[in-house]
Amino acid sequence: MAEHLASIFGTEKDRVNCPFYFKIGACRHGDRCSRLHTKPSISPTLLLSNMYQRPDMITPGIDANGQPIDPKKMQEHFEDFYEDLFEELNKYGEIESLNVCDNLADHMVGNVYVQFREEEHAAKAVANLTGRFYAGRPIIVDFSPVTDFREATCRQYEEDACNRGGYCNFMHLKRISRELRRQLFGRNRRRRSHSRSRSPQRHRSYEERSHGSRGHSRKYDDRDYYESRSRRHRSTSPHKRDRSRSPVSRRRHSPIRQGSEERRAKIEQWNREREEAERPRNTDIGTETRSIIMDMSIDYSRLV
Repeated sequence: MAEHLASIFGTEKDRVNCPFYFKIGACRHGDRCSRLHTKPSISPTLLLSNMYQRPDMITPGIDANGQPIDPKKMQEHFEDFYEDLFEELNKYGEIESLNVCDNLADHMVGNVYVQFREEEHAAKAVANLTGRFYAGRPIIVDFSPVTDFREATCRQYEEDACNRGGYCNFMHLKRISRELRRQLFGRNRRRRSHSRSRSPQRHRSYEERSHGSRGHSRKYDDRDYYESRSRRHRSTSPHKRDRSRSPVSRRRHSPIRQGSEERRAKIEQWNREREEAERPRNTDIGTETRSIIMDMSIDYSRLV
């Protein structure tokens, strides 16, 4: 039962919790909703309700004086607000995403969602923004259950095909220029990549840098010393010298293989040399044997 409830939590099948509040952090029914709006006690995402005030709040494309507004000026107005808010929120921690709703419904108009990299950064932002004002209006900030903006965003709006317009129940997120996105979020990416790929050269201690032109720390000097010493030891050891000899060098020192006739002549020569060496030895043995026999015959004659 518990697994079933956990699997349907925040979906249309959940009859207790509001799926729209779980997906987009807001519900068109507000407090009159028949389902629960469970606010998280901690989250990396914050909701700043109705913070962005667009120039054409009353009538789209028309200002408060009834004059048409140039779309370029509206985009400049929005990007100024976006950059100003980003600079303030970035003081509390690294920002993963900053989204501003372009919806016109009361529960979503001007909503700003900021997702920090860490929950501690979001908690710090809540503590510092609570009770403050922006453009003369109080800032309403709270933790939001939204963690995946792909599920909260209207896909038809991204394809310019949403029939509900600004009163859609899913997020219509305003876009910023590539230059501004690269300027704001590129700093965090560069800072993150810089911290990951720091070269050891930049983190050398003062003692290592004080070697000057040598350019090596003491640990590198000791390593070179021990390596050179081990090389000398290897070169003076006879066993390691023979073992380290390559097969090519061994092949160079091996005798040249001779033909069959040369080998037969060599064998016959070895046999002759061996016979000549053994011949004087045999004559010496024969003379010694004869002298022994004669001595024995003399002694035998005396006994008789």
